[in-house]
Amino acid sequence: MEKFLDLISKEVQAAFGAAGYEKELGRVTVSDRPDRCEYQCNGALAGARKYKKAPMIIAEEVAANLAGNEIFSQVETAAPGFLNLKITEAFLSGYLKEMSRHEKFGLEMPKAPETIMIDYGGPNVAKPLHVGHLRSAIIGESVKRIARYMGHRVIGDIHLGDWGLQMGLIMTELRERQPSLIYFDESYEGEYPQEAPFTITELEEIYPAASAKSKEDAAYKEKAMEATFKLQSGVRGYRALWEHIIRVSVSDLKKNYARLDVEFDLWKGESDVHDRIPGMVSYMKENGYAHESDGALVVDVKEETDTREIPPCMILKSDGASLYNTTDLATIMERMEQIAPDQMIYVVDKRQELYFEQVFRCARKTALVKPETKLKFLGFGTMNGKDGKAFKTREGGVMRLETLLNDINEGMYQRIADSAQQEMPPEEARRTAEQVALAAVKYGDLSNQASKDYIFDMEKFSSSEGDTGPYILYTIARIKSILRKYQQQGGDLAVAALREAHSTAEKDLMMKLAGFQAMIEGAFAETAPHKICGYIYDLANAFNRFYHETKILTEEEEEKKASWIALLVLAKEILETCIDLLGFSAPERM
Repeated sequence: MEKFLDLISKEVQAAFGAAGYEKELGRVTVSDRPDRCEYQCNGALAGARKYKKAPMIIAEEVAANLAGNEIFSQVETAAPGFLNLKITEAFLSGYLKEMSRHEKFGLEMPKAPETIMIDYGGPNVAKPLHVGHLRSAIIGESVKRIARYMGHRVIGDIHLGDWGLQMGLIMTELRERQPSLIYFDESYEGEYPQEAPFTITELEEIYPAASAKSKEDAAYKEKAMEATFKLQSGVRGYRALWEHIIRVSVSDLKKNYARLDVEFDLWKGESDVHDRIPGMVSYMKENGYAHESDGALVVDVKEETDTREIPPCMILKSDGASLYNTTDLATIMERMEQIAPDQMIYVVDKRQELYFEQVFRCARKTALVKPETKLKFLGFGTMNGKDGKAFKTREGGVMRLETLLNDINEGMYQRIADSAQQEMPPEEARRTAEQVALAAVKYGDLSNQASKDYIFDMEKFSSSEGDTGPYILYTIARIKSILRKYQQQGGDLAVAALREAHSTAEKDLMMKLAGFQAMIEGAFAETAPHKICGYIYDLANAFNRFYHETKILTEEEEEKKASWIALLVLAKEILETCIDLLGFSAPERM
């Protein structure tokens, strides 16, 4: 189904062509002066120089060709050469009827769907998730859902940090605390226990303790490096212990990500490509891509057109150890061999932009990816407290994600429980509180352009007024309430049919709905969930204006009432589709 704005532009382009001008001049945009018109075309201004004519003459000739067109109720010219347009109610209502009949509201599916890998999450095992993990999870999940809705095959990978020195640190501390564990007896040949010798709570305390010791005690750090080497060399006991760490950690991670309604298709980590690294290094050496520099193995990635310094991409350190670069490149190699994605999107902190520039250039220069493979860095800004600094606990530490979610859920529950407007059973109140809290957090994040820093202000985010998640949910709940009451009156939602608009507010709401496909395509093309937030905020405002001006359920003319109900059904479905793409859902009532 063609986009609404494209259909309008097509008519105006035909009018330009009929008047003897380039059709491309007839591109139409939403009016920046809604007090004068709904849509506008500035093509006459652009064509004036080429055709050596006054723009008003061109505009008037085009307007004459649009006279009587069934799409436009008004075509006016305005100095110095604008075309001001208004749409007929019949064309608009007809378009919305078609949208409501089509799957995905008429969104056109790609002729050649892409396979897209999204790398997001990126937590380290054996560490609790903290607020610093929030943005990657929220943004990545929304980008994944948008791309899937657009008809592409999308695979999300958490990319765990599970193979470096932190593993050696944990094992060294475990050995000091429990030296009799059979995992450290390298002569042991029997089966290892099924149960881990620690809980997630103990594990999360062990790592920071070990990390602090290693910074003060060189001998302790040396032991940790030796333990890391034994793990990566395949020593049985260390591998078995590592498997316990992974199982316990991943189980806890899944529980916490589930609370955010975030899912990953792959739970791969750096360890998955460890055995690929020697072959990749040999390939880079043999093909002349990599060379030694001060004992390290590097690939030069600087280009003549660079205006800033781009250091070489280091593949191995001087002692032969691998780095993050090494595992990220080996991961790209594995993904190309196993999945062959058309595009890979990395959702990470924007401060890592230079690092990923090096990795992407290295992947291209060494032919790890095809020339047409897209590698995209989606860098996000920091989440700050009200003081403008990185979000911390009152004690100054980094807040655990679990603590943050518990605090927000409890605050929202108290607000719902204390509300005099709504009497809810405690179970429903808890469930609703979780839905509203998640909407507050996710919308508060996603309504900002990803690359920008933002202030995490839960008081603002949880408000039911203004540009917030709860405001969107309240709007949906209001629509659902009207539809329930209509059904209780004996109305049938399935047979309600859209008719032409009866008021400016109704027409404004209809035009907002008509822009759905273009908005979704833009959000996908620009990897920009904030465009969906902007759209549904405008849509919610348009609905609420219509609601306050219209006595929907007390309307005596049944066909008019049914038309409004059909409009509300479409608005509800589009709003619910959009919030699902943002990663949250709406309760039945609030």
